Amino acid sequence: MDFSELFKLSGLLGRFSPDGKCLASCVQYRLVVRDVNTLQILQLYTCLDQIQYIEWSSDSLFILCAMYKRGIVQVWSLEQPDWHCKIDEGSAGLVASCWSPDGRHILNTTEFHLRITVWSLCTKSVSYIKYPKACQQGIAFTRDGRYMAVAERRDCKDFISIFVCSDWQLLRHFDTETQDLFGIEWAPNGCVLAVWDTCLEYKILLYSLDGRLLSTYRAYEWSLGIKSIAWSPSSQFLAIGSYDEKVRILNHVTWKKITEFEHPGTIVNKRTIVYKEVEKSPSVETERLSFPPTRALASSLFSTQSKYDISQVPVSLQYVKPVADRANPKMGIGMLAFSPDNCFLATKNDNIPNAVWIWDIQKLKLFVVLEQLCAIQSFQWDPRQARLAVCTGNSRVYLWSPAGCVAVQVPVEGDFQIVSLSWRCSGDSMALLSKDNFCVCYLEREEV
Repeated sequence: MDFSELFKLSGLLGRFSPDGKCLASCVQYRLVVRDVNTLQILQLYTCLDQIQYIEWSSDSLFILCAMYKRGIVQVWSLEQPDWHCKIDEGSAGLVASCWSPDGRHILNTTEFHLRITVWSLCTKSVSYIKYPKACQQGIAFTRDGRYMAVAERRDCKDFISIFVCSDWQLLRHFDTETQDLFGIEWAPNGCVLAVWDTCLEYKILLYSLDGRLLSTYRAYEWSLGIKSIAWSPSSQFLAIGSYDEKVRILNHVTWKKITEFEHPGTIVNKRTIVYKEVEKSPSVETERLSFPPTRALASSLFSTQSKYDISQVPVSLQYVKPVADRANPKMGIGMLAFSPDNCFLATKNDNIPNAVWIWDIQKLKLFVVLEQLCAIQSFQWDPRQARLAVCTGNSRVYLWSPAGCVAVQVPVEGDFQIVSLSWRCSGDSMALLSKDNFCVCYLEREEV
């Protein structure tokens, strides 16, 4: 495993291009595009203000930079560095911006969610979508890029509009049986749209492409409801994480629950492997000590190394009791992700912030728990195989696969606290991001 040097970064804005050839990063108002393999700078663009959001077009030829404070989006071309485009929403303001799947239209959501403006880069035409709902996840595209669903709110009721992305014509418009719709997400096969309600109401609705309600699922009433959802890559399972610290799995045939995964504070099943992260200080022979010590020796003297031990079951995990009188309590299933081969589901229970739970989807059982020393900041599956990368806000990256797990220290000087990570599409490298820096980690295919 190799690591690059550290590069400056602001706003955690570091993104691999969809084709995996380039890596874009932001430093204040500058956009830097590098070659992933050599990390040589290919293009350097200067924006009008501090960049708050970036996104690659699907064909990796354009990059969108949004400056929400100014209500401006700038678009840069990799093929023609002299060409650029500026979209100014003016007094309408700007709160969100994204590409359409064809990489030639930009969708801007104005302040107060008054409308979504669809700008065409090819024809310079403009279309408007009225009444978009101000919610966590209000726009969803099918994976094949053919359809777009938009959550809307009008006359105190929630609606869904489905548009054809090729010409932005309205295909279907229907109301949803939600009190206060919170998010929408298509199944990977594009046949089913999941719509879920605010956390005050446990309700998830499943609609077909033509707007028919296929099923409604409610696990309980009169308590905080859904916190996160994830579709399996095969579209066969829908995992629903909720505030009661459980994940419920629905199947795609009847849309009924097939099982639920609990996240207790004590692991008692003997068949579950619990990897516990432990720190140890390296031992240095006193004969080697020279004063003043060499720089390499000094850094190794004061650094601690981390490794995994296999704990004897039963194991008690560090449990945090949520503060009941605060908004957005730290409780329930906050993170969910299926492995690309459909075999595993990784989850995080916010009540047990230092643990990642890995479930075997074929056996519908808990397979592994990783117990870390620090709280989990982010985890993500390798897009090509069942290999999970985890970061916990320190200078280590953790990798798990069915073969075992490993903790790797990033060899950099100074404080490098990894709070986010993202894989390259080929799965042979990933970007490790801290608040002010990033580096690239290069892996061999068969590692771990």
